[in-house]
Amino acid sequence: MDQTATAHTLPESCDFTVFGGTGDLALRKLLPALYHRDLEGQLPGDARILGVSRSVLDDEGWREEVRTALTTHVAPDDLDTETVDRFLGRLRHLMLDAEQPDHWHRFHALLKDRPRAEQTVRVFYLAVAPSLFGAISRRLDEIGVVDERARVVLEKPIGHDLASAQAVNDAVGHVFDESQIFRIDHYLGKESVQNLLVTRFANAFLEPLWNSRWVDHVQITVAESLGVGDRGGYYDHAGAMRDMVQNHLLQLLCLVAMEPPSHVGRETVRDEKLKVLQALKPMTPADVDRDTVRGRYSAGLVDGAPVASYVDDLGRSAQHAGSSRTETFVALRTEVQNWRWAGVPFYLRTGKRMDRRASEIIVVFKAPPHHMFPNSEGVTEPNRLHIQVQPDEGMRLHLTAKEPGPGGIRLRPVSLDLSYATTFEQRLPDAYERLLMDVIKGNPTLFMRRDEVEAAWTWVEPILTRWATSPDQPLRYPAGTSGPIAATTLLERDGRSWQESDQ
Repeated sequence: MDQTATAHTLPESCDFTVFGGTGDLALRKLLPALYHRDLEGQLPGDARILGVSRSVLDDEGWREEVRTALTTHVAPDDLDTETVDRFLGRLRHLMLDAEQPDHWHRFHALLKDRPRAEQTVRVFYLAVAPSLFGAISRRLDEIGVVDERARVVLEKPIGHDLASAQAVNDAVGHVFDESQIFRIDHYLGKESVQNLLVTRFANAFLEPLWNSRWVDHVQITVAESLGVGDRGGYYDHAGAMRDMVQNHLLQLLCLVAMEPPSHVGRETVRDEKLKVLQALKPMTPADVDRDTVRGRYSAGLVDGAPVASYVDDLGRSAQHAGSSRTETFVALRTEVQNWRWAGVPFYLRTGKRMDRRASEIIVVFKAPPHHMFPNSEGVTEPNRLHIQVQPDEGMRLHLTAKEPGPGGIRLRPVSLDLSYATTFEQRLPDAYERLLMDVIKGNPTLFMRRDEVEAAWTWVEPILTRWATSPDQPLRYPAGTSGPIAATTLLERDGRSWQESDQ
């Protein structure tokens, strides 16, 4: 039987290990996500959650940290006393330095100290620095806990460039088969992103329009109002291109541009995404100079409150902040060079300290080929499909309609709105909830395959190389704005403009 058609079922027994179990990601996202799945009765009955860190904590100490995290990050209405107690009872903590070989025998003993240890699915979530991915994988192999039921989850970034990504993939791939490696991008677990596939492939009216004949251009924006915060040390080494474009934005582009797979299965979707990455127009140095904009936020106002510049934010957590050339904003123009999308521009934009927090995909269709209402009043606008990824997940289809009333035709832009919160009247699961359950069930559809990661780096590297060799500094933009003016010019020279949320 084709494995892509095989149902993914919940195992009877699972040990879910979080390396970095006392870190921000674990306490803010992973453990609340697992709690919500326990609340819905979706965790295996004897599932254990094992926290591994260098913190000097026993089981009870970690349970108290997790209890505090649940109180902070879970809505009060979802804090069911019985479920909280059951969930905390699943927790075990082990103090371990991943780089100390003599510590690992205790972890081996902890995994083996359970009923049906040989039939248990083991998930190893590496919420640690990527430099430890290979070392931890090697230690897991040495103590004999990697078998066909084992799975490893890798957080971004997978490397700093193509060579380092290949090195990480080689190190982890030496221990785990590719089918056991889950490279996570939480954007792919969001309901609106999932619904993009359904909207495209389960509705016959839209797919015939999803091509260069009818689509004028596509915009993908991931805007943040926050600054770098306490991530300055990491961020100054990465920048917006590595932190957001190479993974999140390119993955969203792939879902918009991919061909219909034969079915939505574990490899079919990833095969089609890879084809999109391989079809992206290669960026020459001249292309980079013309079609990319990089910026950095200066001091400004966000939500009416004064905020510091990137250099001032960075000075709190990194040396040589004044000489940094790291970008906090990227806008670029690219094309997917295949029959479906030939000639259609894709505009990508991401930045910190912008005027709003929003992640969205906007597909702008071409204007009607003939204007049939010469004596009408009002204006017509191109139809747009607006997919709101966050914060308010939903979808809007912008149309032109006749305004009611006698005395001629008055045209008015209107929208058909789908808000998930109001339409379905239920809590929307966090992206990590879906993705963590997919790991436990062994479903890799929403995770990045090795060839996807390396194809993305292959496309991004010429941009990074050109920026590194260029004497130009990132353009300044005041915090609380939509980015450098050059990002607006990038579209204006094509006769287009950025479509903001309230338009």
